[in-house]
Amino acid sequence: MVFRSRKTYSLQIRCCWANTWRLLPAVQSLRSARLPGSWPAGTTLALGFWLLPAARPPERLRQPFKESFVSISSASNPREALQVARQLADQFATSAAERDERGGTPKAERDAIRASGLLTLNIPREYGGLGATWGETLEVVRTFARVDSSIAHVYGFQHLMLATVRLFGSTAQWQPWYEGTARHNWFWGNALNPLDKRTQVIRHQGWREFSGNKSFCSGASDSDMLIASAIDPSDDDRLLIAAIPTDRAGITLHGDWNNMGQRQTDSGSATFERVRVEENELLLDPGPLSSPFASLRPLLAQLTFVNLFLGIAEGAFEQARGYTRNEARPWFKSDASQASRDPYVLLHYGEFWAGLDAVRALTERANQLFEAAWNKAEALGEEERGQLALAIGSAKVNATRVGLDLTSRLFEVTGARATSAARRLDRFWRNLRTQTLHDPLDYRIRELGEWALNGTPPEPSFYS
Repeated sequence: MVFRSRKTYSLQIRCCWANTWRLLPAVQSLRSARLPGSWPAGTTLALGFWLLPAARPPERLRQPFKESFVSISSASNPREALQVARQLADQFATSAAERDERGGTPKAERDAIRASGLLTLNIPREYGGLGATWGETLEVVRTFARVDSSIAHVYGFQHLMLATVRLFGSTAQWQPWYEGTARHNWFWGNALNPLDKRTQVIRHQGWREFSGNKSFCSGASDSDMLIASAIDPSDDDRLLIAAIPTDRAGITLHGDWNNMGQRQTDSGSATFERVRVEENELLLDPGPLSSPFASLRPLLAQLTFVNLFLGIAEGAFEQARGYTRNEARPWFKSDASQASRDPYVLLHYGEFWAGLDAVRALTERANQLFEAAWNKAEALGEEERGQLALAIGSAKVNATRVGLDLTSRLFEVTGARATSAARRLDRFWRNLRTQTLHDPLDYRIRELGEWALNGTPPEPSFYS
């Protein structure tokens, strides 16, 4: 108990079995205190007592979340960008578990990214950006994913949305949007869901109207610009895609994302109520999937997920490794004096490492192939696009399987005490399991099988 004043107390409750601490809000008297959460029957509780001159708990108590960041210099080139990303990741890590529990919009973290210059990382220097390659850009996604995959997700989508206007729009469209992003630090959000056909188009003279609902709008909250889609029933249900300001009249973001993983991606629903879309905001030239180059958009989405999955798995590995080396205890039947010397623990870590090493190699190959395809622009051919799709598909299958195995099996090498709710080590599995459901892995493997057996490359779609 920490004395806050003569009549106000704060209780710290310790579960002896789980070796975790919970800090109760200040209460007016001990009789009014209630234990937070649910506790198994027979749980032994201990009260810790401290007399302190100020309302400052002992260091071993979990520190409250703070919406503030140490000042970080803005990046001016790709090399600095990775250094800045690592500094930001270190700060994101301090609150990642608490924010995972809380959900909602990571406003302070998004603003820190705005101030860092990283929103323009992949924009060419001639349009005000940092001019990074896709490999450098995806390395930042992976860096964030090691500590906070929600932030990595929306950051990756920033560059996916910018690529969308480049791939689907005309030069007269994407150049001003690139320059505006660099000048104003626009954060881009997603409201493009080709499988959700509830948002429809009504044609007017010189403009279109979007009306309806949209699901899975990742990163839309707190964004400045949106990539939005709608179906045009007057044109054989043609999919229309537009780039519009998020604060456009008629757009409502509901903030209703409350899933088990990726809890701060704001991937909830949106309503479009008679939203006016100008002709020059529609991405019609060349339009979606109109050429091998334009069809790189779904491959970039899949490659972003590959780097996201790998980053999550690497982060889980590092968390487990630190716990095993510093806190885990060997099983009583083990001959090892330390958990880190137990032969079965070493077996698990050997398998973890072999899996990660393979996924890293596949991911690096896919990143390099994508960069080469991007640089060819309209000269990109169908065959090269098909080979890229296969490389990304192989990387994704392996990243998914290795990641799900590692994030689940990490508890085999950390033990029961590592399941403490305060640590929330399960978030790595929850985040990965949630994001890997974006599109079924079985269909990805089927595409690889079609190529392996019949020599048929994946057919371009919004998911392959």
